[in-house]
Amino acid sequence: MIQLSINGEARPFPAALTVLQLAEQLELIGKRFAVEVNGEIVPKRLHAETTLNDGDSLELVVAVGGG
Repeated sequence: MIQLSINGEARPFPAALTVLQLAEQLELIGKRFAVEVNGEIVPKRLHAETTLNDGDSLELVVAVGGG
């Protein structure tokens, strides 16, 4: 079990996961979003290989269109 802080909210997960796996769990696939892990922006090309660890702090921002 690991715990991540996502946008200031503590969230438990059953096992370590990648940024891509987290995005899948949060239903962000197909949406435009940016993720920062421990103060560092993770480029989209690295989402599948960036492993999240217990205690990591994430900021997620989802782009919203409209006009």
